[in-house]
Amino acid sequence: MSNSPQGAASNTAVTDHTVPAQAHATENLLHAEDKGYHKSLKPRQIQMIAIGGAIGTGLFLGAGGRLNAAGPSLVIAYAVCGFFAFLILRALGELVLHRPSSGSFVSYAREFFGEKAAFVSGWFYWINWATTTIVDITAAALYMNFFGNYIPWMADVPQWAWALTALIVVLGLNLVSVKVFGEMEFWFAIIKVAALVAFLLIGTYFVIFGTPVPGQETGFSLITDNGGIFPNGLLPMIILMQGVLFAYASIELVGTAAGETENPEKIMPKAINSVVFRIAVFYVGSVILLALLLPFTSYQKGVSPFVTFFGSIGIQGVDVIMNLVVLTAALSSLNAGLYSTGRILRSMSVAGSAPKFAQRMNKAGVPYGGIAITAGVSLLGVPLNYLVPSQAFEIVLNIASVGIIVTWATIVLCQI
Repeated sequence: MSNSPQGAASNTAVTDHTVPAQAHATENLLHAEDKGYHKSLKPRQIQMIAIGGAIGTGLFLGAGGRLNAAGPSLVIAYAVCGFFAFLILRALGELVLHRPSSGSFVSYAREFFGEKAAFVSGWFYWINWATTTIVDITAAALYMNFFGNYIPWMADVPQWAWALTALIVVLGLNLVSVKVFGEMEFWFAIIKVAALVAFLLIGTYFVIFGTPVPGQETGFSLITDNGGIFPNGLLPMIILMQGVLFAYASIELVGTAAGETENPEKIMPKAINSVVFRIAVFYVGSVILLALLLPFTSYQKGVSPFVTFFGSIGIQGVDVIMNLVVLTAALSSLNAGLYSTGRILRSMSVAGSAPKFAQRMNKAGVPYGGIAITAGVSLLGVPLNYLVPSQAFEIVLNIASVGIIVTWATIVLCQI
C-alpha cells in the first residue's frame, strides 16, 4: 500500500467523485419512483381523505370490545394516542412540503437514511396494511351478518363469503384509476363524518334529556355506579393501547396522496391542521358519549358500539342505518389500504427492495402490481373467517398494530 502524497490524493479524488455519484443515483431513484402517476386528486378529495382517513374499523368496530374490557378509561387511551398521532402527522406534513412523493415516508427514509431504512420501514408498513385489509374484510363480513337479523336469507350466507365479496368489489374499483379512488374516499368520508356528527348531536341530547326508553339511565352515574373510570383496573387500559393505536392508523395516507395532487404545498397544511379537531371531537368525544349512554358492560366484541346504542333505544331502523355507515367505514379503510400499499411497493420495487411485478402500472397510472400483491395476502382473511370467525378481527388487528409503530417511528426520524 502506498503512503505517498500521490496515493493519498488519489484516494481523496475517488471519495470526492463517489459521494456526488451516489447522491445523483439517489436523486434519479427518487424521480423514477414518482414517474407515471396522474395528478388527479382534487383539493376537496385531499381534505376529506385527511378528515375521514383514520375514521375506520378501529373506532366503529374495535371500540365496542375495548369499552367492555377497559371501561371509561378507554377515553384516556384514545386521548393519549390521539395526541401522538397528531404530532406524527405534523412531522409528515413537513416532509411533504419538503418533497411530495407517492412513496411517502419510505421515499423520505431512502433519501435521508439509505435503502436499508427504506426496506425495513416499507415492508413493515406493507405488513401493517396487508393485515389491516384482512381486518377490514372481516369487519365488513361481521356488519353484513348483522343484516341477517332483518333479512332471513342473509343469515344463511357464511362470513367468509361476505369477506371475499368485499375484497373483490373494492379491488376492482381501486384498479380503475386514482380519480375513482379519490371519489370513493370523498363520499366514504362524508358518510362517516356525517354519521359521527349525527351521533354526537343525538347522543348529547340523550345524555342531557334522557332516552325514549323508560328507566334507562344516562350520564355520569353510569360511570360512578359501575366501578368508576377504571372498573377493571389500570392494566386493561394499558394493554389496549396497542389496539387504540390501530384506530389512528392511516392518518399517514394523506402523505401518499400528496404525490398525486396538484399544488400540495397549498392543500396539505389545511388538510393536516384539520386533524386536531377530528381527533378531539370524533374520537375522544364519541368514546365519552358511548360511556355516558350505556354501561360499559353493554358493549361487546364484534359488534359496533354505535349499533349497540341505537339498538338499545328501540327506534326502528336506526341501528340498520348505523350498520350501513360502519360498513362504509370498513370498505373505505380497505380501499385506502390497497391504494397506499400499491404506491409503497412500487417505490420499493424501483429501488430493488420489492418484486419487479410491483412496478407494473396501467394506462390510468394505477400500480396494479403492488395492489395485486396486497390483495393476494388479503385473501388469507377468507379462510381465517372460515376457521375462526369469532376471533379473526382481533387476531389480525394486533399484528397490524406492530407495523403502525414502526411506520410512525420512521416518520419522526425522517423529520428530525
